[in-house]
Amino acid sequence: MTADPIDELGPVDYLVVEFPAGASHFSGEVAGELAALVEAGTIRVLDVLILAKDADGSVEAMEIDDFDALDELRVIETEIAEILAEEDVEHLAAAMEPGSVAGVVVWENTWAAPFASAARRAGGQLIASGRIPIQAIVASLEADEA
Repeated sequence: MTADPIDELGPVDYLVVEFPAGASHFSGEVAGELAALVEAGTIRVLDVLILAKDADGSVEAMEIDDFDALDELRVIETEIAEILAEEDVEHLAAAMEPGSVAGVVVWENTWAAPFASAARRAGGQLIASGRIPIQAIVASLEADEA
């Protein structure tokens, strides 16, 4: 897998960012921000996919190696790449609207690796994880102000 033992890995997350048909404005900014997180040591990119969902609902999954314009992302993706299985792609694509394109990023939270490793050495195991959508935080703050 890598030179790092599995016990030293931090938590692994993924996200899917959908770009609806006609609403995408790709400028390279997203790739630059992702590269900055890698350069800062905050994350390690494990896999990147581009999903395209046609109007009929069929989905094409492409690795970043399929795109010449994504060299910046190709450089930061580790040798662990291609960890998502076909059924993972199908599950992720089910949330997409027809005619849209989505980027899927799988990353290791390297900032949390020492904590996660210490917890495993102490006999701990992750039993729950979650994420609070920014929309929910905004709604909560707006409700408090009202």
